[in-house]
Amino acid sequence: MATPSRSGVFGAATDQRVEQFTESVSFDHRLYTHDIAGSIAHSQMLAAQNLISQDEQQQIEAALLEIRDEIAENRFELRIELEDIHMHIEQALIDRLGDIGRKLHTGRSRNDQVSTDFRLWVRDAIDEIDRRLIPALQDAFVSRCDQDMDVILPAYTHLQRAQPVLAPHYWLAYCEKLQRDRDRLRDCRHRVNVCTLGTAAVAGTTLSIDRQDVAARLEFEAISANSIDSSSDRDFVLETAFCLTMIAEHLSSWAEEWILWSTVEFGFIKLPHDFCTGSSIMPQKINPDVLELIRGKTSRVIGNLQTLLVLVKGLPLAYNRDLQEDKPALFDAVDTVSACLKLAAPLVAGAELQRDTIAARLEDGYLDATTLMEYLIQCGVPHRNAHHLVGDLVRQAKDRPVPLSGLPSEVFDAAHAGLGDDVYKVLGVEKAVRAFRSHGSTAPKEVAKQVTLWRERLSIT
Repeated sequence: MATPSRSGVFGAATDQRVEQFTESVSFDHRLYTHDIAGSIAHSQMLAAQNLISQDEQQQIEAALLEIRDEIAENRFELRIELEDIHMHIEQALIDRLGDIGRKLHTGRSRNDQVSTDFRLWVRDAIDEIDRRLIPALQDAFVSRCDQDMDVILPAYTHLQRAQPVLAPHYWLAYCEKLQRDRDRLRDCRHRVNVCTLGTAAVAGTTLSIDRQDVAARLEFEAISANSIDSSSDRDFVLETAFCLTMIAEHLSSWAEEWILWSTVEFGFIKLPHDFCTGSSIMPQKINPDVLELIRGKTSRVIGNLQTLLVLVKGLPLAYNRDLQEDKPALFDAVDTVSACLKLAAPLVAGAELQRDTIAARLEDGYLDATTLMEYLIQCGVPHRNAHHLVGDLVRQAKDRPVPLSGLPSEVFDAAHAGLGDDVYKVLGVEKAVRAFRSHGSTAPKEVAKQVTLWRERLSIT
């Protein structure tokens, strides 16, 4: 007997080379739980609408649950001639129930079925990343804050030393980036969580189905409004891929920074040895391979987004078989980002700041120059004049060479009359850090307040 996707219009069986070329079950089999959940909800609606009997629905549901268990336990044979996981499940249902199984597809098409299944899968993937993986990494950064509260680090702009900051201020910067990632995912989820089942192939159906009923059973927030758009819409796939790309970008930036910090040249951080590898020839090497791979795997996630953008750029309405290729790209993006997040959290927790190395060079780079400039502003010196004066003082300090706090008081008096010894109360990195005041700054009180807020936020999300 012909497979469910082949009607009587065909005069010949499908060429085996075509079957091999068009199959997708090799990757879309991971949708099986979502396909069965969607089919059960669909069958329940059909029964409620008297399109099938209650007894038929119960037989369909029981058989579908058996099929689900067989797939989960690797007792289910996958065959390329059945193309995809949807046809496998339907054929298995027909094999068990005959004509009753053939009734399941009433009022739907494989187009809307695939779209619904994929939306269910994407919804679950978003929830996993948003509720478990990203918060775990945020918690790892926040958990470091107490132990590192007394550590001052140089903050960089243009990879040049800029101003001193508390180490927890750095850690919370990563939390902010990750929170924007969570916010994007949650916003994206609203557009993912739209039920397309029941829009059929392209025009809808003449049967008295109840799409709201199915949406409620599957916990969708809404149903799609236009049957033409529904089966071809992959905006939710592209948007999810973009959100994943931003997460990967943020992880890559963090990885790059810690790779630099772990070098002898920086010497800021010691990575946990169980997250590093060695060299096949140089016995002294402790390589940051996990961080390098997180940075490297970001290119895959970016590439997957590019693949999806190109995939849909010229497709006419409505469904086209090209869309079969949307799944490998998004599956890989989800898998890659999830794997990176799972390793990032324990790596952050296990790293150690090299306090002595950091402190030994902390006064290098004139990190207190901007604080001195702002002190001059408080003394009544216009900003641009103060900016120029401090630049000249830095030049003199470099010539000696000494830190700004090493310049004698007469040099400061010469720069601006009346500065005297009072200027030393803002010089040096520790005093400079304590001088900060603005909300969101590295001021110790501000950082402590932000740490408390982050603990509260993570305890309720």
